[in-house]
Amino acid sequence: MNVFAVEGLPEIEPGDDIAALVEDRVELGTDDVVCVASTIVSKAEGRQADLADFPAGDRARAIADTIGDIAGEQKDPRFAQAVLEESEELLLEAPFMLAVTRFGHITVNAGIDRSNVPDSDLLLLPEDPTASAQRLHDALDAPVIVTDTSGRPFRYGQRGVALGWAGMPAARDWRGRLDRDGREMGVTVQAVVDELAATANLVTGEGAGGTPVAVISDWEFGDFDGSDDLFREHEDDIIRAALKEWSYAGD
Repeated sequence: MNVFAVEGLPEIEPGDDIAALVEDRVELGTDDVVCVASTIVSKAEGRQADLADFPAGDRARAIADTIGDIAGEQKDPRFAQAVLEESEELLLEAPFMLAVTRFGHITVNAGIDRSNVPDSDLLLLPEDPTASAQRLHDALDAPVIVTDTSGRPFRYGQRGVALGWAGMPAARDWRGRLDRDGREMGVTVQAVVDELAATANLVTGEGAGGTPVAVISDWEFGDFDGSDDLFREHEDDIIRAALKEWSYAGD
């Protein structure tokens, strides 16, 4: 497959038409997959915010004090309040806030960004990234993945993940197919939207490059059953259940 970043996009402002900006700069085929960083989706959807918008309650102040004590520096309780308001629940309150977003993604600080937000303190994730992807898909007539970067349990570093998608399934199902030794596979369901998001992240970058959209061409989903199951249900998520029983005890 081929992957390239869309060059020349301007700083995105509330109300901007991302699809039109992309179409002005690249000719898309219907088999191309367009990966769009959630940061510009949030900016276009007016998801910028200031800390003053989140007056801290008692729980936020307690969380900020605890994390501040652990880190050895003062933490702004208004930021903790913003995380609480953007979350369905917190799985961890210390040594950092691990939040379940309202659309099912689990990430540190509810994915709230404090970089590349020129006119505000904070940039919140899109309220419904799959709906955002659907609108872009309808306009571009190509599959769309709304991406973000996220840390990984058991590993250092971040990688791209899919927050929302439209025009293609989230995963392809290898179950029932045979491996090279003729054994039937029974568990493999490949999360292709995450793999494509990570691929796009290699060319869009993380810093000041200003290339938040990537196009992936010459890739095919293949003759597989598809699934949109990506975020685990509560009842079969044993890691989530274990975290609810765990609390930070310090050194």
